[in-house]
Amino acid sequence: MTSVTVPPSYKPTAKEPYMNPVMQEYFRQKLQKWKVEIVRESDITLHELQDEGGMQEPDIADRASAETEVALELRTRDRQRKLIGKIDEALERIERNEYGYCEETGEPIGIKRLEARPIATLTVEAQERHERKERTQRDDRE
Repeated sequence: MTSVTVPPSYKPTAKEPYMNPVMQEYFRQKLQKWKVEIVRESDITLHELQDEGGMQEPDIADRASAETEVALELRTRDRQRKLIGKIDEALERIERNEYGYCEETGEPIGIKRLEARPIATLTVEAQERHERKERTQRDDRE
């Protein structure tokens, strides 16, 4: 991929060719910044858990509260780890020139949707169909 410069005030618009090199670079940078932020937050959380790890709360209610907080932090970190995987997949799609197109229909996902959810792999319509199908299958099992 050749070096593309994104102007500082650039925002993708529907008036320009969809997923042109500048737009792709814009989303690549957006995804990379998001990933760096998640990793930074995760590192802070990890250090906080390590610092608090040696303290045993003498009061049983305080200990239960501390354990609940640790469990919540660990669940959050697991969600963040999965999110990083999705960000990496989106970055790979950019490299393959597949980013911004629906995995189901091949149609453009749309700038507004990608701005809101840069890891989106489906158009809104395809996502709604997917969710309806999941609900139907879940209802059939109950």
